[in-house]
Amino acid sequence: MAIVRKSLDELMANPPSVDHAELAATTEADIRRHMIEDGQNPDASTGPFELVVPANIVREKLGLSQEGFARALHIPIGTIRNWEQNRVTPDPAARALLAILYRRPDAINAIRAA
Repeated sequence: MAIVRKSLDELMANPPSVDHAELAATTEADIRRHMIEDGQNPDASTGPFELVVPANIVREKLGLSQEGFARALHIPIGTIRNWEQNRVTPDPAARALLAILYRRPDAINAIRAA
């Protein structure tokens, strides 16, 4: 099997192959049928929704530098950097803390006082 390489210009020169009229005419019944054909269960639960707020969004909302955020949370700055650069996913307790701080930025004061 030969690998074909194309430049971005070559890719952009080709018109998209999406039939927007057909897409707009797709019904919920069509989607359900496609899911079944693909081996998916359309009636399966998607499970509970968990709010996952990226650490950098929380930090920026609080107006803190990485160093200040790390100091406020009493954790190493390397941990903040790893979270923000997606090298490490915060554990469940840290994710809960980030969600709390996102919803209630004033809670940072209680953490700082601890």
